[in-house]
Amino acid sequence: MKVTHMLMNEPIKHHFKASIPSLLTILTTHCNIIKLGTIYDTYIANNLLNSYVKTRNLKLAHKVFDEMPQRDTVTWNSLIAGFVNNGDFGCAWGVLIRMKRSGFCFDEYTFGSVLKGVAFNECLFVGQQVHGSVVKTGYGGSVYSGSALLDMYAKCGRVVDARKVFDGLGERNTVSWNALISGYVESGDRVNSFELFKCMHREGVSIDDGTFSPLLTLFDSPELYKLTMQVHCMIIKHGMLCDSSVVNATISAYSDCGSVEDAKGVFDGAGGERDLVSWNAMLAASLEHNKQAMAFNLFSEMQISGFEPDIYTYSTVISSCFEEDVWNQGQSLHALVIKKGVEHLTPISNSLMAMYSGSNGIYMDYATRIFENMEVKDQVSWNSMLTGLSQHGFSENALKLFQIMQSGSIGMDYYAFSAVLRSCADLATLQLGQQIHGLARRSGFESNEFVTSSLVVMYSKCGIIEDARSCFETSYKQNAVNWNSIMFAYAQNGQGHIALDLFSQMRKRRVKLDHITFVAVLTACSHIGLVEEGYSFLKHMESDYGISPRMEHYACVIDLLGRAGRLKEAKSLVKSMPFQPNAMVWKTLLGACRLCGDVEYAMEVARFLLESEPYEHCTYVLLCELYGHLRRWDEVAVLKKAMKEKGVKKVPGWSWIEIQNHLHAFNADSHSHSQDQEIHHMLRKLMDDIGNLEISYDVENFMDELNDGSFPMKASLHHF
Repeated sequence: MKVTHMLMNEPIKHHFKASIPSLLTILTTHCNIIKLGTIYDTYIANNLLNSYVKTRNLKLAHKVFDEMPQRDTVTWNSLIAGFVNNGDFGCAWGVLIRMKRSGFCFDEYTFGSVLKGVAFNECLFVGQQVHGSVVKTGYGGSVYSGSALLDMYAKCGRVVDARKVFDGLGERNTVSWNALISGYVESGDRVNSFELFKCMHREGVSIDDGTFSPLLTLFDSPELYKLTMQVHCMIIKHGMLCDSSVVNATISAYSDCGSVEDAKGVFDGAGGERDLVSWNAMLAASLEHNKQAMAFNLFSEMQISGFEPDIYTYSTVISSCFEEDVWNQGQSLHALVIKKGVEHLTPISNSLMAMYSGSNGIYMDYATRIFENMEVKDQVSWNSMLTGLSQHGFSENALKLFQIMQSGSIGMDYYAFSAVLRSCADLATLQLGQQIHGLARRSGFESNEFVTSSLVVMYSKCGIIEDARSCFETSYKQNAVNWNSIMFAYAQNGQGHIALDLFSQMRKRRVKLDHITFVAVLTACSHIGLVEEGYSFLKHMESDYGISPRMEHYACVIDLLGRAGRLKEAKSLVKSMPFQPNAMVWKTLLGACRLCGDVEYAMEVARFLLESEPYEHCTYVLLCELYGHLRRWDEVAVLKKAMKEKGVKKVPGWSWIEIQNHLHAFNADSHSHSQDQEIHHMLRKLMDDIGNLEISYDVENFMDELNDGSFPMKASLHHF
């Protein structure tokens, strides 16, 4: 009978030794086990439970567990590991407590699973309690539980404690070394990360994907390019380029070090090892280096190769379509996500909003429509909408949206404060800006570099340069953001010399300069007429400071030369540019032509602008002003007729006034204000009063001059 029973169990045991079966196969086997009565065999029951765990059917696994008349430590460990791997640490902890109460002893595998759950949830206090149990039960020196302990401490940000556990291990394996390296990587400690990697290599410990993948994330600047190449060679030597996670990390490392070509080389060489993450990494790398054409080709190729884009793919490629020259692709992508039925997903809706609110903001209506139709809005949704409105001159709408955010349950972060303060700056609403400054202080965001920068801008645009300087002085001064803002503040308030002095201080403190720093410097030179100094900055930007001149830098120097009346040099500078000038440069040159009165060249520049941007009102306005200044009224009439035929309208200027914390906005010929009649009545009264004062003043002065003999009598009487 015993032999027969054993023979009947053989097919079942053989089944469990095979690869992970399907749920239907497991259910069939489960029925056979019940039918044969072999549920009493702990080994078979454990294998059945483990099969359910591997297919993530935790309810059925728990049912088997409850039905088992006899359990051993393996049974408990399997269920605990199942809950941990399924992300349900609460249930895992509950099973652990039941295990202890049932009289079962914990072993290294129990501790390994529980500590994995602790690490994932970053429950340091619980992890420390488990550590005590590990030591108490004598498993402190076990490589399995020891590796889990140091991984837990590393993931909880306690890398020093992780190192103590590592040093105390009698035996170390690859997992132990990798866990500590990952801890150092997470804390940004390059020195210890590389030193540990060298020790690992010297001691002959096996190196795998868990070693290389974290290390590669540390290569994030051009200075580390050669080191990236060396690690890449080691990866090839160890035959690790067949691992997709290492391939993906290498692609990102080369991209972060500034070499999209090497990243593409790794990607192309990966061949069959590429997964969806590989495509996404290469897509992100190409967009990071402004290679939109490469990105769109990759997007097409990945689908041809059988990879279905995910949320990250769509949101990445859509967000890159904010410039006008790729806006058609953006519309096509919008149509594609609608076709795929994923346009309602929050990250994709957010990327669509970013796309439509990018560039010059002429599609903000589309962004607003998407925002209003979103079923679920997250913090990014609100911030994207607020930032879009703020950046493109819809400042009143931005303030209203901020008010809705404040009155609702939407959390405020530094993006929101920075955007709304920029709107206060545009509207010059000092009182409201001061109130938001107070709110940012109470919320703990006043010291954030972007909020501080926005405060500097707000106070300077409201004319309170002293408060702008005060905000700057109390800020963190080791980044360029705040320095750039205060330099712009002084430059635009006519104090360019102070801006240049701040630039000198910035260099003495070894603050890393960026391209915006030089826009501020060149603006300062332009506003105070330092032509030679400004020209010198442009010529030596790359050689002395390692920053290549961009379009905006050339535009600043063209403006500088135009203000100084040196139009010929401005023309030469445009011709010598290493790239094709964009509309911003041509508009700046057109402004210089207007200042210098060069109508012929202005017409040549304007012709180019009207062809490339036929509906841009600025070009028409600048030309009209130039012709008007020269009293060439026929040409003004022709331009106005062309504007009317094309439907181009001059964007009216707006004026704002803040009364009792309420903002009133006006533009030319507008009668939309609720108190329009009262306001115009008062204006007429004031004009009449001013007129009467002028007449009274003129008559009084005339009589005084007449009496003291300043005028000949005949001329005076005739005038009177």
